[in-house]
This record gives sequence, structure tokens and C-alpha cells, in this order.
Amino acid sequence: MEEGLQHLKKHLFSMHPLSDAEWDEMAGIWQLHHYKRKTILTAAGETERHVYFVLNGVQRIFYIDATHEATLVFTYPYSFSGIADSFLTQTPSRYFLETLTSSTLMRTTHTQMQQLVDKYRNVEKLLASFTAFALKGVLERQVELQTFSAEEKFKTLLKRSPHVLQLIPHKYLASYLGMDATTFSKLMATVRIE
Repeated sequence: MEEGLQHLKKHLFSMHPLSDAEWDEMAGIWQLHHYKRKTILTAAGETERHVYFVLNGVQRIFYIDATHEATLVFTYPYSFSGIADSFLTQTPSRYFLETLTSSTLMRTTHTQMQQLVDKYRNVEKLLASFTAFALKGVLERQVELQTFSAEEKFKTLLKRSPHVLQLIPHKYLASYLGMDATTFSKLMATVRIE
């Protein structure tokens, strides 16, 4: 747990540093949890009550309806996980969060986080920074999905996260990139990364 907290501190402080007292209270609200592969942590229709910090394993956020399934986000060490919009607004999620592999996660509750936000203006600033970075990432991904060719999407993913080919089943990577499995397989065979 102590090593996990050090990774969490490094991640948080890269966005917005906290005082020693603020960090001590922040560190005190996280608990360690282990999950088996293919565990649904949050289902569509549920309100996200937790935010997670990934220590081990891979998770995905996905949308599913009667005719479509789309992988929206992957999380892996050392990043945050959870259905962010549902967590921040405390409204029901439209998405699922599942573990793709066995996972070790630290988690805290919305209530605990809100108590820190109410107590410390600096924690509120940290949460605002986190939200701004998350929004920036969503908008960049939206541009990729709407304007990049299949090959450009593939190359961008591998430049940003080359390790995902070994971690994540290719059918989920294809879904994340908005392409079918056949196109993804062709790109795997033909695209070279500079």
C-alpha cells in the first residue's frame, strides 16, 4: 500500500501539489482492493461511488446497447480509473467499468473526496486540475476518432502507449479505435512504427 501511495502522490503532485497536512489526509482515505479478471466494478445505471488508482492490471470503460459495444477508455498502472462523469456529478452512469485482467486498485469514495474538497481549497484546485486534464484528453481523442484515418489512429495509439498490444486483447483495441477486427489485424501486419 505504501508504494501505491507514493505513485498516487507523484501522479497528483504532477497536476497540483498539496501541503503535507493535505497529503496526509488524502493518503488516509484510500483503501487497497484486489479484483478478479472480468469483474464489473460499475454497471450502466449505477452511480459511480468510487474513484480508483490503478496499481496493477488493466481495466476498460465501455458502452453497450442492443446493437453496439464500444470501448471508450483503458486504464492501467499508474492512472486513475472510474466513470468520471458519474463520479463527479453523482448521477447514473451510461457506461460499464470492468477489469480486463486481475487488478490491484486503491479506491476512495465520493463522500471522502468531497469532505476533503470542502475542507481544503487546495484539494478543490487539484480536482479542478484533474478534471481539466481529463477534458483535454477527451477532446484530443474526439479529434482522433473523427478526423484520423484507421492507420493514423493505429500509429497514434502505438506511439502513445506501445505496451497495450501485449496487455489488451486486440478486439478491445479495435473497438477503442473505432474499427473492426479485420482492419486492426491488417494494420498489425503492415504498419511499422517509426
